[in-house]
Amino acid sequence: MAIGQVLHELEVNVSASEAWDLYGSLELGKFVEQALPNLIDKVELIQGDGGVGTILKVTFASGSGVHKEKFTKVDHAKRVKEVEVIEGGLLELGLSLYRVRFEIIDKVEAEYSSCCCIIKTTIEFDVKEDAAPNTSSLVSIDPFKNIAEVAKTHLLNKQSRPLP
Repeated sequence: MAIGQVLHELEVNVSASEAWDLYGSLELGKFVEQALPNLIDKVELIQGDGGVGTILKVTFASGSGVHKEKFTKVDHAKRVKEVEVIEGGLLELGLSLYRVRFEIIDKVEAEYSSCCCIIKTTIEFDVKEDAAPNTSSLVSIDPFKNIAEVAKTHLLNKQSRPLP
């Protein structure tokens, strides 16, 4: 097996807890479905409540496929969520593992003042031995960069709205 990893980090000027409210819950799937219809057509809850063991069915836009993913880690204290594809998608194309880890990291500046956070997304994958040599080139961090950018805009707009 060939093991690979790609990652992306984006600084966001909101608190880590605000970003985690989106990333650490089922809201992220609903948000991506609405905010990026060119990426995700539909996210369906198959099982669970957003904790470990939750299974989602994700239908990609433009008929580019479907996969099921399972939440394998949800750590609210450390603000880490891991999701693994368990059926379909890149598993059908020669990967034996496709795991996405979202981490919301508190960024602390001088005098322990929290100024913002970092949305860190890491993809870990394993390629089956008998898979085509270029299978790992199918793995791209770009969709997660797009999600983080749109989430950043959403979180900043939400923060700037006055309370009713």
